[in-house]
Amino acid sequence: MKRIHASLNIRKKAFYTMLCMLLALVFLWGQVFYIQAFRGEELQALAFEQQTRDRLIAPNRGGIYDRNMVGLALTETVASVSVIYAQIRDLPNTAHVLARELQLDEAELLEKISRRVALVRVATQVDKATADRLRELALPGVVIDEDIRRIYPFGSLASQVIGFVGRDNQGIIGLEAKYDSHLRGAPGRILTETDVAGRALEDGRTYRIPPTDGLSLVLTIDAMLQAYAEQTIELLVQEKNALRGVIILMNPQNGAIYALANKPDFDLNAPFTINDPALAEVWDTFTQQEQMNHLNRMWRNFAINDTYEPGSTFKIVTSAAGLAEGLITTESIFTCSGCMTVGGRQIKCWRSPRSHGVQSFIQGVQNSCNPVFMTIGEQLGAELFHDYLMRFGFHRKTGIDLPGEAVGIMYAADKIGPVELATMAFGQSLTITPLQLVSAAATVVNGGYLVTPHVGMRLLDSEGRIVEELTPPRGEQILPAEVSETMRFILESVVSEGTGRRTYIPGFRIGGKTATSQKLPRGSGKYISSIMAFAPAENPQLVALVLIDEPQGAYYGGQVTGPVMQVLLENVLPYLGIRPIYNEAELAVPGTAPVIVPNLRGIPTAEAKKILTDLRLGFDIVGVGDTIIDQFPIHGELVNQGVRILLRAQ
Repeated sequence: MKRIHASLNIRKKAFYTMLCMLLALVFLWGQVFYIQAFRGEELQALAFEQQTRDRLIAPNRGGIYDRNMVGLALTETVASVSVIYAQIRDLPNTAHVLARELQLDEAELLEKISRRVALVRVATQVDKATADRLRELALPGVVIDEDIRRIYPFGSLASQVIGFVGRDNQGIIGLEAKYDSHLRGAPGRILTETDVAGRALEDGRTYRIPPTDGLSLVLTIDAMLQAYAEQTIELLVQEKNALRGVIILMNPQNGAIYALANKPDFDLNAPFTINDPALAEVWDTFTQQEQMNHLNRMWRNFAINDTYEPGSTFKIVTSAAGLAEGLITTESIFTCSGCMTVGGRQIKCWRSPRSHGVQSFIQGVQNSCNPVFMTIGEQLGAELFHDYLMRFGFHRKTGIDLPGEAVGIMYAADKIGPVELATMAFGQSLTITPLQLVSAAATVVNGGYLVTPHVGMRLLDSEGRIVEELTPPRGEQILPAEVSETMRFILESVVSEGTGRRTYIPGFRIGGKTATSQKLPRGSGKYISSIMAFAPAENPQLVALVLIDEPQGAYYGGQVTGPVMQVLLENVLPYLGIRPIYNEAELAVPGTAPVIVPNLRGIPTAEAKKILTDLRLGFDIVGVGDTIIDQFPIHGELVNQGVRILLRAQ
């Protein structure tokens, strides 16, 4: 019995042992199946990573082009230099040669490449000549890879709009930052098989995964209009010794911006070089944070990043609201005594102590008479007036495709008392951005429709195929079409008979409104002068703003900015294909005879000067050279005698 019992125990133990082995085998088979079926690719990739060295290849960053495909931001091929510690044979010599060729500190470089890591990048954006010399030296452990560098062919042109990239080719400000995810592309890789020490195998393979190029961005901006706008506002800033200036040119029908010029600006190819000579002299005395603050101010896009009290240009909003609500007509009568008592406070007309007397609404707009608009504001009431501010969108961003846009600052409806309502009605006690003013003007004159200002037009792939159209749809209609038509008629009379008459150009129907805004604190003696204009008045295709901050000497908007707007439109309107139509009275005025702009491209500079002089046309020359390579306006356009032609020489 004892033997039988022992035999059974042995069999049980054998059975359980076999069962455990079988279960273990099934478990192992299951693990193998799981790894093969579910983690095979992952583990294979990890093994490949262990057995290879990985180096990145920078993708070509998409270009930025104007509406005519003129390159404003382009990419050129350069090189990057890396060091593989395991392959270096002579550390001191390698550091010495690299420091000499790359103009680096030798001691810092030696410390950097002495680190026992797989790969250290020591320089990027190395020019082709230097990279070729290093390739010829064939230093063990030194690897030369493809890299890219961003270049800006026109230097400072549209600098605050385009923006720039950092050393890693990532956008920092402007369009470079806004569209960075589209422009940057995806990096490629170079994979080299190595041993456990990180040394390349003699018979190992090298794999190259090509980068994916970024998309290119085509803008609504026209490089010629942008250059002309910048030249125009720069001359005005210099002439008036002003703090800064802005010109915006926009299509009021769809919000496409043709030019957005800020002065002063900066060189996109050297964005960390301060543009103020006085600051540059003491630059090294500033802390790093102080230097960054100065740079940020230089990079700011005043047209969208800062707000100001618009003054009389804002009266177009008050006028449109009064007409839309039926509170006034073109024949409504107002009386100006030079001031108006509101809420126990006397608020003067700009003409005080003189007055405008009895006048119609049209005359009130022509005269820019403050009591007229205080009266309209009072008739609207705080709640309804505030509602119109909301309809125009002064409480929100315009939606322009640029970073850092500010919004208007104004009282809440329940905080608007009689004095606040009166002053807001003629453009004080609220602040907006210059672009918000242009956007509102577009709505007033385009039939009453909101538009979204934009500078991006479309995205293209590396083959030039359209990937995406970026033009925003037209917004809702917030003003009746007949109100817009009436406002165009009234604002045209401001140019032909009122405060904007310095902008009048024979042959063109132009509407506009001037403004002289006193900066806070009141009595500081600092002003912002501006003028908004649009053309042609019967079917506006262009709305423009010229603004000058803190002009010295004369500061009235019509006096300071009116003549500048006239010169600007004389050149811009023909360029946009808007031709003058003269009436008999205009043709009889000396100097208004139309002239066809000749083709000056490719001819000697001296000869171009003589041709323009004979035609009684002025000229400005950009660049130094004996040959004209470009002109504005282009040949074949019809302009008035005396118009100045912008020539680019080389």
